Amino acid sequence: MREQISVKSPEGIEKMREAGKRLAKVHEELKAAIRPGISTGELNRIAETVIRDLKCSPNFLHYNGFPAAACISVNDEVVHGIPHDEHFLDEGDIVSLDLGLIYEGWHSDAARTYGVGTVSKEDALLIERTRQSFFEGIAHARAGNYLHQISNAIADYAESYGYGVVYDLVGHGIGRRLHEPPEIPNCHVQGRGPKLKAGMTLAVEPMINAGAPDVYWDEEDGWTVLTEDGSNCAHYENTILITNGDPEILTLTREERE
Repeated sequence: MREQISVKSPEGIEKMREAGKRLAKVHEELKAAIRPGISTGELNRIAETVIRDLKCSPNFLHYNGFPAAACISVNDEVVHGIPHDEHFLDEGDIVSLDLGLIYEGWHSDAARTYGVGTVSKEDALLIERTRQSFFEGIAHARAGNYLHQISNAIADYAESYGYGVVYDLVGHGIGRRLHEPPEIPNCHVQGRGPKLKAGMTLAVEPMINAGAPDVYWDEEDGWTVLTEDGSNCAHYENTILITNGDPEILTLTREERE
């Protein structure tokens, strides 16, 4: 039997709003720290320190055995990159920061991709268009619409530029647990999917490859997902709240809200 998609109470929604605001602060600190020469291990320590200073817990740390507070993925790494002190960012890299936190029992989850120093025009466009694909998708994220309208809109936009939309990885519901129903594909899906209701909370997260959509899992660490063809990938994610009108984005930074 399919598990029901939870509709949050007003009290739960307020907790998730606060969890989202606090996660946005973590992302602000991480963005400010990115520079050539910094290690992904140092970025992870910054993330965990800020999360704990905000009186929250890192929900990625030890989740299914993941060893860090943040997934930090560079260039052709799609998601779930494990931070290391020996992995230094270089000028021209692109780096994806995916992380979340728990505030009073409620989860938030968000990802951003940034250029390190000066990046190529192609990578800058990949980052911006991946971000925009998220907004194209959530234009359909309102009560009365159907889940796969989000998926199809993301795919329509990204594929119009010739990008590969990762189909092996999906977004998800979120709330008392980091991963709740439903799964949210970013690729084209047949059928409408479940009907959206006000009070649902979703983590929508396009993962877009500059090349083909195919990916593989690193056999050594068992976590890192990479593009099959070695092309770069960008990732953009927010936790959103479904309403009767436009969705409320819970994890935008101050800069993004302006």
